[in-house]
Amino acid sequence: MAKLLDVESKVLPLVVAISGRVGSETPINCEYSGLRGVIVEETAEQHFLKHNDAGAWIQDSALMLSMSKEVPWYLDDGTDRVHVVGARGASGFVLTVASEVFEESGRSLVRGTLDYLQGLKMLGVKRIERVLPTGTSLTVVGEAVKDDIGTVRIQRPHKGPFYVSPKAIDELIGNLGKWARWYKYASMGLTVFGVLLITKHAIQYIIERRRRWELQRRCGHMCCCVTCSSQVTSCPLCRRRIEQNHDPLDHGNDLHV
Repeated sequence: MAKLLDVESKVLPLVVAISGRVGSETPINCEYSGLRGVIVEETAEQHFLKHNDAGAWIQDSALMLSMSKEVPWYLDDGTDRVHVVGARGASGFVLTVASEVFEESGRSLVRGTLDYLQGLKMLGVKRIERVLPTGTSLTVVGEAVKDDIGTVRIQRPHKGPFYVSPKAIDELIGNLGKWARWYKYASMGLTVFGVLLITKHAIQYIIERRRRWELQRRCGHMCCCVTCSSQVTSCPLCRRRIEQNHDPLDHGNDLHV
């Protein structure tokens, strides 16, 4: 990989796909699950019952704690290590729920009475621990770069795909193929819709131009009553031949053309 980057990255950004197992020189020891991971998220929610306006007790919760930790980590495919940067913003990245514990409320009688007077009944705290454990098999698709000290890392490219997923590369390619077909059908549908709109506007334009041409072809003089217009063959004002008489009350048309 390093030799390839020395040649290819000088010409164009190198987007690669790498599969391997997650590892770190300084893994995090998870407090509740006992696992060792490279990314750990902890949340704590206070669950309680509250008195609503109707006089009934309803269950609700409030977030008490949200904490996230990450250490430098890499993928090891058995031949080399590639460090991964910015995995949280990648498509397909999901942390595993390693521990979910509910700690019942152990409040004193006095504290519980005060909460009750405020319309609350504390149930307990729900703690959830999500982690990316070491040893997890992952596939990463992104831009491969090498820093000044020769460390190879894979990161989000300026333009292009960035995936961090437990799926194998063949599955990712299959999913991309499904999306590509969906976009193809969607683009075809939009193209047909666009052609219909253009055709509709073109027809309307042609009809409007023809209507204006017909109006310009008429002399537009209204100088005779209906009775007299039936006895003359040319316009008394411009001497143009009368081809057809029109009722001026009929959609605003002239008396003759």
